[in-house]
Amino acid sequence: MTDTTESETKRLKREILVRLIRAFLTDDFPESARRIPYDMRPKGCEVEYRCCVYKERAILRARTIAGLGFSIEQDDESTLLSDYARRAAAREAPEENPLTVLESACKGCPPSRYRVTDLCQNCVARPCMRTCRFGAISHSDGRSHIDSEKCRKCGLCMAACPYGAIVKTVVPCENACPVDAIGKDASGFARIDAGKCISCGKCVTACPFGAIHAKSQLIDVLRKIKEGGEVVALMAPAIAGHLPGTPGQLKTALRAAGFSDAYEVARGADIAARTEAEDLRERLAAGAAFMTTSCCAAYNELVKKHLPELAPFVSETRTPLAYTAGRVRTKHPDAVLVFLSPCFAKRREVLDNPDVQHVLNFEEVAAIFIARDIDVAACAPATFDDASSQEARAFPLSGGVARAVQAAWTGAPDAVRPAVVNGLDKASIRDLKAYARAGQCPAGNLVEVMSCDGGCIGGNACANPLKAALKRVADYSRQAHPLVKKQD
Repeated sequence: MTDTTESETKRLKREILVRLIRAFLTDDFPESARRIPYDMRPKGCEVEYRCCVYKERAILRARTIAGLGFSIEQDDESTLLSDYARRAAAREAPEENPLTVLESACKGCPPSRYRVTDLCQNCVARPCMRTCRFGAISHSDGRSHIDSEKCRKCGLCMAACPYGAIVKTVVPCENACPVDAIGKDASGFARIDAGKCISCGKCVTACPFGAIHAKSQLIDVLRKIKEGGEVVALMAPAIAGHLPGTPGQLKTALRAAGFSDAYEVARGADIAARTEAEDLRERLAAGAAFMTTSCCAAYNELVKKHLPELAPFVSETRTPLAYTAGRVRTKHPDAVLVFLSPCFAKRREVLDNPDVQHVLNFEEVAAIFIARDIDVAACAPATFDDASSQEARAFPLSGGVARAVQAAWTGAPDAVRPAVVNGLDKASIRDLKAYARAGQCPAGNLVEVMSCDGGCIGGNACANPLKAALKRVADYSRQAHPLVKKQD
């Protein structure tokens, strides 16, 4: 399911998910769940990462709580994993905020700062002092020194030093967050500000200790399958790049795992492309200078929480998931719909969509196949009722949404001028703010915005490296027909 470059944190998360699924399939789920940290680190075992077996068990316990779908921040440390398992098995709805921080795993990294290393050569020119506009750099004892109280972290001194003697130490999670939603609490450990967080998951990917987790909805989905109700999977187009086999084989494998049926969300991407092309046509005709896409859930959260001035420029087109879920709901009015997603942000979107009940990411889907010994590549391929287009299947690639809108465009071919924001970071957010302030985008009139580098195939819960996923999605896309400009 994964390549040899997989991190140990990903391997640990997947192992716990697999053990949770197998525990759920036993006759005593609470007890089997309680034993997970002890089974993974039995008495007398060799300690791999921490100071002692007890510390490692504490971290594995916290990871298991997140795997059961609960916030670690609310844990009182006296509640047994068996009690959490019972609560998960009886839960009616998942918790609202998708991410949680494991304090026991968090390193409590020192604050981000610039510092002068031993490479300082005591040069006469002292460019570091000359470039600092805040008086934060002084010189004594034969070397430069930075006053952290005065330093504004502009980085000019680091750029000016000819010896590379000034370095920046970063807190990986804080450095990765594009909206400053994660910082340290009074005890020095990471905390997420839910009011700022856009669920982009960049902090999850950045933390080398795996201290930031998604709260899984695995048990919720498995329980509904076990109860015998109709549970239908909606597969994001990016799935073709990250799980083994073809989407047709995945459909068969999902049925073997207990799902009643599976649909490609790429079919909804066809509808979204046509709708967005029409939305753009109407806006340009009304005098608008540009419009942004609306399919990325993290970007939509960014606009809502941090860039309200950009809201008038965002397309009113619904996401491919919303269109697909609406169509599937008419066929399966009483079913539980589960979106299979490359990212965490879709969990926020689903909270506002009554047609979809749960989200599983690709890591969790892979864990289901492993736990149930389902070989996807050996499954016979199933067919899909609605064939999706080449452009729809390429939606998860950076630039794919813009190309789909261009393909659906019915006006003059050169009227659409795409501009692509390939990943949200502080620089791209500044650009988006500037577009809103100026009322125009110099680079084009259709601005595609994707939170993840590479598009959805670079999502924070994906399995394969970006390059490998891109090739697989592109190959699958080429097997389809081109997008038809108008509805049948």
